This record gives sequence, structure tokens and C-alpha cells, in this order.
Amino acid sequence: METDSTTLALGALAQTTRLDTFRLLVRHEPDGLPAGEIARQLEVPQNTMSAHLGILARAGLVKSERKSRSIIYRADLDTLRALTLFLVKDCCAGKPELCAPLVAELTPCC
Repeated sequence: METDSTTLALGALAQTTRLDTFRLLVRHEPDGLPAGEIARQLEVPQNTMSAHLGILARAGLVKSERKSRSIIYRADLDTLRALTLFLVKDCCAGKPELCAPLVAELTPCC
């Protein structure tokens, strides 16, 4: 991941509703959720949610797929992985033992 795309992704997540949306979609992998259901669960008007989903999509954090009359949104886990790796790639100046607590925290969820 490049610095520009990282900045775009972090900027998209630097807003409460978008961060909550992304985290909700990560929890609902691999099935995703319809836009209306995301708005309902987060108690956000549908037109507002549409704008937030557009920002997340432009940042490469979510993908959408039309199924019948619904648009299903999913978190883009490849982008999440790339973003996470970009942030920790040079962790602890090459001393992996210093990063062990971070790896231990991530291991149970992945």
C-alpha cells in the first residue's frame, strides 16, 4: 500500500459513522449487509449512509454488489490487511520481540 492510498483510507475512517460502518461490515464478513440494514443498525438516515458508503468505497475499504433490488456492502479485507501491514511493517526497528504483544492480540481474532 502506498502513502497516498493509506492517507485516503485513514481519512475515510477518521469519522465516527464511517468507522462504525466499516467495523460492522468486518463483523459481517463474508456475507456483507444491504445498505438499508447498515443504516438501520447504526441509526443513520439512508441518504447519509449512502454518502458514507461512497467515501469508504472510494478509499477502497468496502466493495458493493447488486443482488436483486439491494446493494450488498462488504469490507475489503485485502485493503484492511494492506493498511495494517503498512502501519506496522517497520514495527520496533526489526526487533520482533517488541511486537510480540501486538501479534498476540491479533492472533485470536484472525
